Amino acid sequence: MAAKKPDIHLYRGDLPPGLDFGDAVAVDCEAMGLNSNRDRLCVVQLSAGDGVCHLVQLDKDEYDAPNLKAVLANKKITKIFHYARFDVGILKRFLGIDCTPVYCTKIASRLARTYTDRHGLKDVCRELVGVELSKEQQSSDWGAETLSESQINYAAIDVLYLHQIRDELEKILAREGRKELAQKCFDFLETRAALDIEGWPDLDIFAH
Repeated sequence: MAAKKPDIHLYRGDLPPGLDFGDAVAVDCEAMGLNSNRDRLCVVQLSAGDGVCHLVQLDKDEYDAPNLKAVLANKKITKIFHYARFDVGILKRFLGIDCTPVYCTKIASRLARTYTDRHGLKDVCRELVGVELSKEQQSSDWGAETLSESQINYAAIDVLYLHQIRDELEKILAREGRKELAQKCFDFLETRAALDIEGWPDLDIFAH
């Protein structure tokens, strides 16, 4: 099944006040690249899992987004990411916030779906939700002044199904007795992202 067309709201600079994402919000970031120490944050997209996506396009060198920061830093709201290590790090660097608590569907997939090595969002979404995602715009210029319709749709769809994916992964983690282990990994993500930012992205600090 192809991904359904989401209801998209695009904002420049910040979220409008008063949006309610409930107790869990799906979040993703688009940047100029995947090096959080080199590449700048360009877009943050959020969804409450209701088919509505809110995209915030951030201007270069202007990251004063109080409403966006308030949602992401709210400790009563779980932030659902796929590959949270990158997103948590780049949000810390550019917005100066800690995104706790966090749920990472990529970590959950690695702990739950041990029968495969395919843990990208496209593969996880296809298997667990039955939806085929297009990744055509994954490598594109997210720093452009005006985003294309294809970019906007791609960014929105990346958060549209994260709530459903989390729910399906939770079932497997519970069945296999790995929920507590997954939670400990999620709790460590803030520290893991800090290590990336401070210059230890690949070194295994636990090694002999």
